[in-house]
Amino acid sequence: MSQYITRRLIQSLFLLLGVTILVFFMADALPGDVLGAMIQDDMPMSEEELQLMRKRLGLDDPLHVQYAKWIGQLVQGNMGYSFVTGVPIARTVAQRLPATLELMGLSLLLSILLGITLGTLSALHPYSALDVVLTVLSLVGRSVPVFFLGMLLIYAFALRLGWLPVAGRVTAGIPFSLYDHLHHLVAPVLSLSVIRTAGFTRYARASVLDVLHSEYLVVARAKGLPERRVLLVHAMRNALIPIITLIGLNLPRLVGGAVIIETVFQWPGLGYLFVLAVTQRDMPMIMGLALISAVAVFAANLLTDIAYAVADPRIRYEE
Repeated sequence: MSQYITRRLIQSLFLLLGVTILVFFMADALPGDVLGAMIQDDMPMSEEELQLMRKRLGLDDPLHVQYAKWIGQLVQGNMGYSFVTGVPIARTVAQRLPATLELMGLSLLLSILLGITLGTLSALHPYSALDVVLTVLSLVGRSVPVFFLGMLLIYAFALRLGWLPVAGRVTAGIPFSLYDHLHHLVAPVLSLSVIRTAGFTRYARASVLDVLHSEYLVVARAKGLPERRVLLVHAMRNALIPIITLIGLNLPRLVGGAVIIETVFQWPGLGYLFVLAVTQRDMPMIMGLALISAVAVFAANLLTDIAYAVADPRIRYEE
């Protein structure tokens, strides 16, 4: 396992390099530049001022030189500075990361608990009324776009009923309180949880159904083991493999953030920050966030592989 992890880490370094090159050149291909996004109609700049700004920001260098400078700073542990604010990228990410981890973590945890519970119940009562209802709800949950559900919650519970705040992480102008903070979390967490819960429910149902009539469960029952132990210890452990895969696919979003839902609810996380960076053509910020997202993807894949071996001892990786 140790050699496998080492080999995967080396492969990830080369993949990270490829991702940064691709993102860098794709970001450069966007129309306009950071100076065009910064210039306001009421505060125009002369051509001489624009040239000085481009030289100061290094935008007049060839593209490969700009990338080499960025890599050089990254190797030294410096992710660079935002073109727009002048603040270090690492500091901005550190300020925004807790909001994203909070939102994504709570929604993922809620989805896993509800999805596995509902999927298992559906599998234990196949083709019953409960199974049919959960199947229909899962299909509906998978079909509704997350941004539409978010706007629907805003319209129904914020604008019409006034039960929930419209946007933000806290209410501006009042002292911080846990109740107010949790109040702001309800709508975005629900918006993200619905589609994920639907996915986990379908995967859990199919996986549990696949193992319910396996020979080792028949043997476990023949030994006189309680049905609860048969289901929780023998059936669920073997049914976890597809669910672990789905969890692994969702883990990178804990860092990368949900761009759409954070934008809808004006949630001050990394997803909303990425939208602002693209809008403002802030190349260092785009590169920093892309790098963090790529690292999160590779780390999630590695953790998923390790979780496979823990959940099913039969799984072994070649050294």
